Amino acid sequence: MTMPPPALASPGPGDPAPVPPRPPRLPVAAALAVAAGAALLLALPPYDLWWLSPVGVALLAAAVHRRRLRAGFGLGFLTGVALFYPLLWWTSFQAGWLPWALLATAQAVVLGLVCGTAGAWVSPLVDRRRWTWPLLTGLIWTAQEALRDRAPFGGFPWGRLAFSQGDSPTLRLAAYGGAPLVTFVVAAAGGALVALFFSLRTRRLSWGAAGFVLTAAVLLAGPAALPLSQPSGPTTTVAIVQGNVPRLGLDFNAQRRAVLDNHVNATRRLAADVAAGKQKQPALVVWPENSSDIDPLRNSDAADAISAAADLIKAPILVGTLQRTDDPEDIYNVGILWNPGTGPDLAQQYAKRHPVPFAEYMPLRPIARMVTDKVDLVRNMLPGDHPGVIDAGAVTVGDVICFEVAYDGIVRDTVTGGAQLLAVQTNNATFNEAEALQQLAMVRLRAVEHGREALMVSTVGVSGFVDGAGGVHGATGFNTEAVVVRDIATDGPRTLATRSGNWPEVVAVALMVAALAGVLPLRRRRANIGNDGEIDSEER
Repeated sequence: MTMPPPALASPGPGDPAPVPPRPPRLPVAAALAVAAGAALLLALPPYDLWWLSPVGVALLAAAVHRRRLRAGFGLGFLTGVALFYPLLWWTSFQAGWLPWALLATAQAVVLGLVCGTAGAWVSPLVDRRRWTWPLLTGLIWTAQEALRDRAPFGGFPWGRLAFSQGDSPTLRLAAYGGAPLVTFVVAAAGGALVALFFSLRTRRLSWGAAGFVLTAAVLLAGPAALPLSQPSGPTTTVAIVQGNVPRLGLDFNAQRRAVLDNHVNATRRLAADVAAGKQKQPALVVWPENSSDIDPLRNSDAADAISAAADLIKAPILVGTLQRTDDPEDIYNVGILWNPGTGPDLAQQYAKRHPVPFAEYMPLRPIARMVTDKVDLVRNMLPGDHPGVIDAGAVTVGDVICFEVAYDGIVRDTVTGGAQLLAVQTNNATFNEAEALQQLAMVRLRAVEHGREALMVSTVGVSGFVDGAGGVHGATGFNTEAVVVRDIATDGPRTLATRSGNWPEVVAVALMVAALAGVLPLRRRRANIGNDGEIDSEER
């Protein structure tokens, strides 16, 4: 087998630019792209091999380097397919294969367009100035996630690099720049790894190669030295109730009364334990999303059952329910505070602002119905119009519902609105444990990002509390009943991430656009001189 010519070392002042190595043959590049998707998948829950995230980034960067733009897109798309199809497999449980395929494919297209195409585009710059590879890679991946956060169909930012870092020192960076900063640093470390690889292909060690090793090490391990302010001050006792469902699966909605009764009965048992001195008296009880799919504002039996539970526990209950409208096809997904003695407080409720495409509303429903009739199992959920800031008396809760925890702005709005405790009400009965663990990883990042303690409560699990450093407490099992009680510190710091809002992401995207524009003269120069390295090679 003929080996490609080695690259020259980075030029010194006045030296000619090096002739870069030819890219690997297309089948090898395709294998690298698939391996990149597999590495990114294994970095996320339930596998949690966080250190594979920068490896996956590096593999894709190597695959698309010096490729034509269409080949870069194809390789990036291939990485997206290898990542998103298995990662989002649980979306097929509720409405069949079509929504799963549409959603996973849409995510893969975005990854291909940004990471694949842009990675190929910047090849002339990183060939000439290899030290730019970490910076450019960080910017590209941050921009890719910014786009997936918003499009298509309002965005679906599942599988972000930041969400793989729950056990990594880089999680601490969330307090300084949110999820975008965590992603930037992890991707930059991947850029340092791929720069190291191409430096070593010169077949001699250099200060540049040593510098890339040091860069990757500092980026991944250095954040452990960053200070992290913890919530402190007064505490309040909060209970979460995971009532479970009779059966997992698509018929969850047919079990509505049984699910409500499960949560009522679990709360009654908690009240008995409190009366017997076995548990502390909670100041707030949180039930999960869909804990009462029977609208208690329209059904007196459901309202009476919830009121009885609140009276027994002697604390307000944040109830996850569906509120009907005058149109039988339209619903709201709501968290409403239910007080002992007085019942529902209509001033303290939150309607989910970001219903999930293909799960809570069906884009392109007429087209999807031509393929499968399961699309009609997905109702038409309407969005709410204000952040989930709920005054529960003893504590102000920042309520987000289910997948909303993945969206930076929705969580941040609750904190800037005065939330002392982040609460994620979710229902995983139509998914699986892997999806629940992926959500819990997001809760861990949000707690660090905003300097607040947090909780996640699910109908079936996983539920638990998260401290301000991202540590998980009292995590429950899956498909089981559980009640967890914990004292929560309510005086959290106002982190730099909270104060800076989305500016870190905006700056990263602007810099990426500027960098892509700056590469254009280099690409034209290469095209004009017909460099023997032939940057736009893809058939080899």
